[in-house]
Amino acid sequence: MNLLEEQPIGIFDSGIGGTSIWKEIRSLLPNEKTIYLSDSFNAPYGHKTKQKILELSIKNTEFLIKQNCKIIVVACNTATTNAIQHLRQNYNIPFIGIEPAIKPASILTQSKKIGILATKGTLNSELFEKTSSRIDQEIEIIEQIGEGLVELIENNQIDSKEMYNLLLSYLQPMIKENVDCLVLGCTHYPYLIPKIREIAGKDLKIIDSGEAVAKQTKKILKERNLLSSKTNAVNESIFYTNKSKTVLESILKEYTNVIIEEKDF
Repeated sequence: MNLLEEQPIGIFDSGIGGTSIWKEIRSLLPNEKTIYLSDSFNAPYGHKTKQKILELSIKNTEFLIKQNCKIIVVACNTATTNAIQHLRQNYNIPFIGIEPAIKPASILTQSKKIGILATKGTLNSELFEKTSSRIDQEIEIIEQIGEGLVELIENNQIDSKEMYNLLLSYLQPMIKENVDCLVLGCTHYPYLIPKIREIAGKDLKIIDSGEAVAKQTKKILKERNLLSSKTNAVNESIFYTNKSKTVLESILKEYTNVIIEEKDF
């Protein structure tokens, strides 16, 4: 057996949002150990400079490498679009990134109008600009910075009146523009899908990257002979957060073999 096989998958995000990615990875790869780093103290990354995002991404990467992770999933759109190129050039470990799923939306849209809800850091990044420039020029992309959404999610305010009103203000202009696909450009935002449906109705196609990231993680592990050879076992998942673990406990309560620790890093 390859000893690297049984080392964990490392995942980091600017808070709890990347747990939406972790859930997809856990579902697709139940035999894998995972270590999740929630940098909630510094959330959101979307307001920060590129240099600061890079510094935080390096810090998170080095923490996970010290935990003997065999692959690192950058479960944060802002960190991916601003830092993953540097990480891949400077660390001898495979990285899986996440960026807004504009391409699938461009295939699915009938109205030729796509909405994207994302952080300022993602929408202003070179990688996002490059990705969106490859889309059919007939398709209009309507961008909306999700100012304040991450903070409310991090503070367990998903069902608050403030959250509803904020989402309403962001979605109504898109609905009026006849957007038929909404790309969620932040891993926190899948937790808002029930609220988005409440406002926009069932016909709006909502697209996030979680399943695609899990499939890409499996593909890279398989190519490098790093998939766990264990079967019929749900392995331990460790979550580290540098703020209160209350929100993590709430969104992970139905999962077994999960350890959540508060830790300074």
